[in-house]
Amino acid sequence: MKIIKIMDNGIDRYLFRKMIQPLGRCGIIIILTGIVMHAQAQEKSLTLNEAITLGLENSKQLKLSQARVKEAVSQYNQVKDKALPTASTSFAYNHAEILNDKFQLGNSEPFDLPTRADAFVGTVSVEQLVFQGNKLKYAKLSTELLTHVAELDIDKNKQEIAYNIVNAYCNLYKVLQSEKVVEQDLQAINRQIKQSQRFFEQGIVTKNDVLRFQLQKSNIELTGLDLENNRKVVNFNLNILLGLPENTVLKIDEIPVNGSIAAGLTNYIDTAFSNREELKQIDLQTQVADYNIKSVKADLLPALGVGASMYYINPSGKFIPPTNQFLAPVSLAATVSWNIGSLWTNKNKVAEARIQKEESLINKSILQDQLKTEVNNDYQNYLKSMDRVDILQTSIAQAEENDKILESKYQNNVASVTDRIDANTQLFQSRINLELAKADVVLAYYTLLKTTGKLK
Repeated sequence: MKIIKIMDNGIDRYLFRKMIQPLGRCGIIIILTGIVMHAQAQEKSLTLNEAITLGLENSKQLKLSQARVKEAVSQYNQVKDKALPTASTSFAYNHAEILNDKFQLGNSEPFDLPTRADAFVGTVSVEQLVFQGNKLKYAKLSTELLTHVAELDIDKNKQEIAYNIVNAYCNLYKVLQSEKVVEQDLQAINRQIKQSQRFFEQGIVTKNDVLRFQLQKSNIELTGLDLENNRKVVNFNLNILLGLPENTVLKIDEIPVNGSIAAGLTNYIDTAFSNREELKQIDLQTQVADYNIKSVKADLLPALGVGASMYYINPSGKFIPPTNQFLAPVSLAATVSWNIGSLWTNKNKVAEARIQKEESLINKSILQDQLKTEVNNDYQNYLKSMDRVDILQTSIAQAEENDKILESKYQNNVASVTDRIDANTQLFQSRINLELAKADVVLAYYTLLKTTGKLK
């Protein structure tokens, strides 16, 4: 931006050309590229809810999950198509060259054969499976349930994506708030340096005191450099999550801190049992296992099918035969088939299907125990994070009071420069710790929501 201002008048434009002339064409391109990139960088203010909404709208992972649901629906429709009748048709042309045109059977008189023969044969058939132990019905119901399982994957992914956004948002908040504290502390240390320089000129303090304050300023500036580097990394990663241009500078003015939990631990556990997608998926898979058992048992029953076929036989050799020189029979059929061997070979298949159902029920019990542990850990962590904020707010008040006392003592030449710097450092660290703790409260709250399945 300073380069742009230099070019505001003719003299400065001349000086600007003289300044960049040694850089050559490549150097000029680099400078202009930097100016353009700075101009293209956009600032965007986002609340936490806006960030979550934007991230869900632009999530590539969510779009992949939605595509998988469409795939599951397509598979369900394919199973339904199996209930429709099947039909086939064929039409063939046959040509034969008869090498031996005389044929004699035993002692009978030989008879002449044509030297060649042509024929047209066509068929059309339609078949419909009427009954097969309701296997098709169970397949449809199972595939429909598996479609719902895939749909629950979308809800589960929404929870994960929203939580990742909250995590990145809180990390950015931590960095930005820490930078604000660093800026405030730099202003305070600059005032302290000016004061110590006046004291040095008056012979009240030594040169070492001034140097100690200047060293503290350098340390704070180094902290600021580290924070700025972290801000760029976190900002970039959050832009990727939200689907924003990579050079967008995100601004967060405030972050909502939930100060209390309305429900107790038991209520949060019950909520998790009601809302967690994993439990719902296991329930659906258990129902699928039920239908699988019924489908295996259905193999014990006979199958019934009906069909109709029409044939066209034209041995005349002409595509359109003369009258009464072709055959067109139509046949109707009903078929009953029964695999009797399944009566003694199917029992182990049924046993396997029942074991699969039992595994689903055991997995549900294991998952419920895991959820209890997760909810309790996240619940206790949230309470602890809230207590930490209360303690840090008290410590800041104490650190501010201590800083004022040490500043007064230092001005009156009662306290040493070490005591003065230590008091200022404690206040600086307490302020940063408070901002970090506030972000941790928000993250702990959303972690609890995610564990109970109510984040999004």
